[in-house]
Amino acid sequence: MIKKFREVFGKTDDVLREYSMVLVMALLAAISTIYYINYDYNGPEYAFFYVKFGLVASLGISVMYALKMLSQRIGKEILLQLIGIVFLLFFYFLLPLKEKQFTEVYAFLLIPTFILSHLLVSFIPFIGKKLELNFWQYNKNLFINIFLTAIFTGFLTGGIMLAILAVDQLFDFNFNGRYYSYTFSFLSIFGSCFIFLLFNEKGLFYLEKNGDYPVMLKFFTQYVLVPLLLIYSVILYFYSAKILINWELPRGWVSYLILAYSVVGILAILLVHPLKQDSTKSWVKIFSKIFYYTLAPLIILLFVAIFTRILEYGYTEPRYFVLIIALWLTTVVLYFIFIPKQTIKFVPISLFVIGLFSLMFPYLNTFSVAKRSQKSELLKTLNHKKILENGKINFEKKISGEDADEISNKFNFLAKRNETDFLLRILPSESRKKFEKHLADDNFWGFSSIRSEFTNVSYKTEGDHFQNYRNTRLTSKSQSVDISEYRLLVKANNYQKTRFVLDNNKFELEAGRSPIYSTFILNFNEEEINLFPEVEQLFKNAPLEGNQIVENLMINKKVGDYELTIIFDTLIRTSSPKKKDEYMINSESIIILIK
Repeated sequence: MIKKFREVFGKTDDVLREYSMVLVMALLAAISTIYYINYDYNGPEYAFFYVKFGLVASLGISVMYALKMLSQRIGKEILLQLIGIVFLLFFYFLLPLKEKQFTEVYAFLLIPTFILSHLLVSFIPFIGKKLELNFWQYNKNLFINIFLTAIFTGFLTGGIMLAILAVDQLFDFNFNGRYYSYTFSFLSIFGSCFIFLLFNEKGLFYLEKNGDYPVMLKFFTQYVLVPLLLIYSVILYFYSAKILINWELPRGWVSYLILAYSVVGILAILLVHPLKQDSTKSWVKIFSKIFYYTLAPLIILLFVAIFTRILEYGYTEPRYFVLIIALWLTTVVLYFIFIPKQTIKFVPISLFVIGLFSLMFPYLNTFSVAKRSQKSELLKTLNHKKILENGKINFEKKISGEDADEISNKFNFLAKRNETDFLLRILPSESRKKFEKHLADDNFWGFSSIRSEFTNVSYKTEGDHFQNYRNTRLTSKSQSVDISEYRLLVKANNYQKTRFVLDNNKFELEAGRSPIYSTFILNFNEEEINLFPEVEQLFKNAPLEGNQIVENLMINKKVGDYELTIIFDTLIRTSSPKKKDEYMINSESIIILIK
């Protein structure tokens, strides 16, 4: 037992010494996540710093690990670490300063960058090295270590959280619920990273050493991946036949199935690569030869599907990425069909290069292409519908609900991509002033309300009219309030009547009889007081559609000799062009403070 402990602690010492920067990044990511959780995911503005810092530190785990693998091949570890730190600092300042500016656009930067950093790990120690088998062994061992790490981390995290729960329940400690979130965050980030590094032993030279082909890997490929490919191929080829018979354009969703088929197939070929040299494994040779030929017709179908969407609606970031992956798949197919001396390193390296191109190449990167395309599509719609007059939108022109939605969506899309100058230029002066206020508050959702500017919207059917309802959700940022000046706190139940007495005065709050209502009534000594105008006032500066976090969500009302403060978690307004706005109190409870 003592010997076993020494072995474990010996490996721990090696990990701390060899992978210090990787562990520092994991520790910073875990701490940042814990600090953000401490604000209940909805803290003050500066809490967004922990989100940014945690994301960059998480990216730093794979970046620093990749540079560590390279340094074990070529040396110069300190220089490579400095390069990594400079890159992470640069990436940190690419992210916005404020949480309101952190729109879904940044997902199209973050997700590809994380994927590229992991691709870098897969090939960077083998750049310029003709070590085909070593390259395969290295990635095979990484693949196995990731799988083992997931199992070990899952059991460790679950076991420790269960232990905390047991101590809490058995000894009545009444632990704060956040302790479970803290534990999960720390173990899933730092713990999983540490466990993964323990499996790596000494690093590169351990990971790339020759070893027997794992029986389970062969089983997984032969009896799981290959049958999945067979199912995918049958579905896709039958669907291709249906398209030819009916002579119809393919559905956009088929793109994702073709991509899944391609990824699973390439993964299967990479996993069985060493078996190609084994004459007894004839199924591997046959599978490796025919897969790329089966993929070729499906790539044509993929191009037809993606260009059908692009030509109709223009480029967006997801469509751009599907197109760029289709081009990469074409390159891979041509390479493995026509190039005699092949290397499996071509797969991750080519994907890394084309991914880097999609993010960084001037003018042709995903963000530039998407913005230019949607600006063009917006102007085309405005001109085609004859809404643009002297370079300005005429909101009094008759327009269909569908066209109004399309224009609103494009405004919202471009606003989130900082094309606000372009949008303001095509707005008449009165509308421009309104939307400049939204910009001052970094309220990009406000541009969705461009739809409400149209005064002559027509609907084909009543159903079409119903689909044009718009919801605005207000959520309170504040999680606490000073109650020192108040005499009484009452918790009111939503959708029910809440009655209480203070100084022989009778209060009754009626929070509506249905989820959506336009009344909010307080009865005070038989006097009925409508609180609806105060609720309505909270939405005065809110956008027509979307979510908005406000500092606090409360109304104040003087009733007799008392002053009431009523606090909500969430309020929702439903708007439509032809109906009166309706409101819903979407709070778990309503707090009433009286002084």
